[in-house]
Amino acid sequence: MTAGSPSSPAAVDRQPPAAERARTVALRPAAALHVAGLGACQVSAVATTGDGDVLLVVPAGGGVQTALRDSPLGDVPAMLTITDRAPFPLRHPVRAMVQLTGWLTPVPEPEVPAQVLAFAESCPAEALFEVGLGTVLVRLDLAEVGLEEAGTSVDVDPDAFRAARPDVVSGAEGELVAQQRAPLDRLVGRVQRWAGRHDDVRLLGLDRFGVRFRVQSRHGCYDLRVPFESPLDGPAGFGEAVEHLLTCGPA
Repeated sequence: MTAGSPSSPAAVDRQPPAAERARTVALRPAAALHVAGLGACQVSAVATTGDGDVLLVVPAGGGVQTALRDSPLGDVPAMLTITDRAPFPLRHPVRAMVQLTGWLTPVPEPEVPAQVLAFAESCPAEALFEVGLGTVLVRLDLAEVGLEEAGTSVDVDPDAFRAARPDVVSGAEGELVAQQRAPLDRLVGRVQRWAGRHDDVRLLGLDRFGVRFRVQSRHGCYDLRVPFESPLDGPAGFGEAVEHLLTCGPA
């Protein structure tokens, strides 16, 4: 098992690279937008496309569009915070946050149809049907990327973020948990015996490197990963990898 800070040497070798983890979090729909001079602004949907473009759907005629129209440089500084919450019952459900800082710019009108399609491939949001009507599409040109998870923060190179691909197993997390509920419950039991009866072990998430758990106690909590023998290429090998975890080592 790999426990503690994700920046420790043992953890770095047994989990996806930071850029991949940040791209995976960036797929989540829970996003907050702060724009310089405006503060918190409404955002209808966000997505990072396959090419690494960060796109946002914002209200037409709202503060963001007005600020862009009035900006002498045609852009405005902004920070987009995307939160990854576990879909499981946890005392503290936040798994990670990614902060994307840079400059908002309008998407040129000729590019809008192609960018809407790219947005939909990454995140098929209903808000896309309103682009050009009640909403507009803008792009965040990245300057900094920060990833927060398991109580630590790490800076991610923006070029590495754009080049990374989201975790293929995490993207199928809901289906895999439903399909492998019984084996995962058995794995929770094994981790519970390892942690001790005074701590509460809960499933936290899945990725191609292993199964993640949150251990909750009266004094706090920490995250740990039970790593697979080798990283997976896709969801198809997940069930076999979990069965291997259940058959190796002490019961």
